[in-house]
Amino acid sequence: MSLPNHGANPHRLYEQLSIQKPLQIIDFSENVNPAGPPMFIQENWGELFHLISRYPDPQGQPFLSAVADFHGVSEAQILLGNGAAEIFSLLALLFHQKRAIVIDPTFSEYEATLAVNDVEIIHLEVEDIATWKLPIESIIRAMQQADVLYLCTPNNPTGVLPSKEDLLSLMEEGKKVNCSIVLDEAFIDWIGEDASMIPYIKDNPHIMIVRSMTKMYAIAGVRLGYMVASPTIIERLQQKTSHWHINGLAAAIGAACLKESKYRDEAIRYAQESRKELTSFLQRHGCQTTKSMTNYVSFQLPQPKQSKLFFHAMLEKGIVLRHTENFRGMNGEWFRVGMKDEKAMQALQKEMGSWLKQN
Repeated sequence: MSLPNHGANPHRLYEQLSIQKPLQIIDFSENVNPAGPPMFIQENWGELFHLISRYPDPQGQPFLSAVADFHGVSEAQILLGNGAAEIFSLLALLFHQKRAIVIDPTFSEYEATLAVNDVEIIHLEVEDIATWKLPIESIIRAMQQADVLYLCTPNNPTGVLPSKEDLLSLMEEGKKVNCSIVLDEAFIDWIGEDASMIPYIKDNPHIMIVRSMTKMYAIAGVRLGYMVASPTIIERLQQKTSHWHINGLAAAIGAACLKESKYRDEAIRYAQESRKELTSFLQRHGCQTTKSMTNYVSFQLPQPKQSKLFFHAMLEKGIVLRHTENFRGMNGEWFRVGMKDEKAMQALQKEMGSWLKQN
């Protein structure tokens, strides 16, 4: 049976597996900040509410200028999107009937959007999922015949961030052989802006970097993301967007979110502490874990053949993990866990510890 291709919406999982949904569930399958949205949204709701009845700014202001200021780039280098998902759909149009490299395991949306645009996909796999070390030599060889390389940095589902040295090496090769590079930095917020490759776009017009607002700021229902690239690429894609595709609420909330530096710092600190504690727990129980730097970690049971039994057992206890059935190379034998609040993390350790002891 085919399981949902994304985390979140756990009711669909229970329906598809015909498992009775417990009264209380904890959804570890999505990677949204457990702190919830910044408090200003609730505190200023009266001021935001009136935006519902107004047509939004067609350029997505004030969010457009806020992103430009945040990254120190021009507005002409920014494409706004109704979530990063819309941007990936638009990006795929650039490579219609061309050839793309995807490094597995990785986010399924790249393949999904490219396939409907008749893009030939070259799949390469990392040798070690735990370290998600890029097969640089294989990638460079494939780039000779490819039009674009898609890279998830940090990777989803492992949380591993490729080294800057490797990324710069691939960027240099892409420039030589005329191969574009799309970097998905949806989870880079959990590491910090020093890890972002946005500063390198100025001298590398073949680089496109996609960012998400929904994960760090817990505004998944609002749908907001953006891409930073050369003005030429942005202009081409801007022509393919619909009018008013960024709603007024999203634009106002997104602009204000970028000012929330204390909120970001606290979220990063909590994610680091929570991830470290969970990783230690998993390793003590014989599980293999990925070298994640984000607000999620992937792990494999001591006996991977028990994965399906374990997954179902956790669902029955109201613990929803992210399966890896649709991540190439993971074959359902890994699980991804998004960090939640302290109480939820304790519940996870209790149920997992009990199951592992019995099995």
